[in-house]
Amino acid sequence: MSDTPRVTITYEDHIAHVRLTRPDKMNAVDQAMIDAVIAAGLEVAASDARVCVVSGAGKGFCAGIDVGSLGAMIGKDPGELLMPRTHGDGTTNQWQEVAMVWTRCPMPVIAAVHGVCYGAGLQLALGADIRIASPDAKLAVMEMKWGIVPDMGGMVLLPRLVRSDVLRKLTYTATPIGAAQAEAWGLVTELADDPVAAALELAAGLTQKSPSALRAAKALIAFAESHPAEDVLLEESRAQAALIGTPDQMEVVAAQIQKRPPVFT
Repeated sequence: MSDTPRVTITYEDHIAHVRLTRPDKMNAVDQAMIDAVIAAGLEVAASDARVCVVSGAGKGFCAGIDVGSLGAMIGKDPGELLMPRTHGDGTTNQWQEVAMVWTRCPMPVIAAVHGVCYGAGLQLALGADIRIASPDAKLAVMEMKWGIVPDMGGMVLLPRLVRSDVLRKLTYTATPIGAAQAEAWGLVTELADDPVAAALELAAGLTQKSPSALRAAKALIAFAESHPAEDVLLEESRAQAALIGTPDQMEVVAAQIQKRPPVFT
């Protein structure tokens, strides 16, 4: 296990479990949390984990930005805080990287959401491939409450999930919604009484899939979301050609024929 000031990471049975560990502040995002989340994303991306689960300790997933962090920005040049390209591939600042680093993790990422999931916390969860929420979870695009706009990758990630009118209502009102409504609108993949257990169960199932095929599928989906159809068709063929006949793919076939769990090296 490795520790950072605001996050812990454990690796077990090919699953990386990233936990936000500031429960006394409902895992609110301050500079230390920003640094820790980004470091965790980079560590997991470079690991041989096959799946990643992201969860929050305590009573909620993440309450959003630490209000003290907003106060610390008063009097500073916003351009210096937000505009320099300081992190990641395509992001313009650290805030965006908190969410976007998970989209670049090569393996599937599952967010287990309980309690509050507001603002920065919601955008972090949006960086995951799949979101499992407890029935009593509350989610909100909270930035308008503080007189700002979503700026942590939300405007890249939200339009992929919800209709334009839903996006506008969430953004304009900053009103928390329940998990059932979030599922109906597409913010949440599914509900579970124990989202961490459900996320780990799903992750365990995914570890029985070809690791190289999972990574290829995630990359292909990301490509398909941002390229025209003719380019996607070519990328499908390229990705498939790179998988067929590999040890992982042959092990999947052998395991199916022999009716046993696959064993990947």
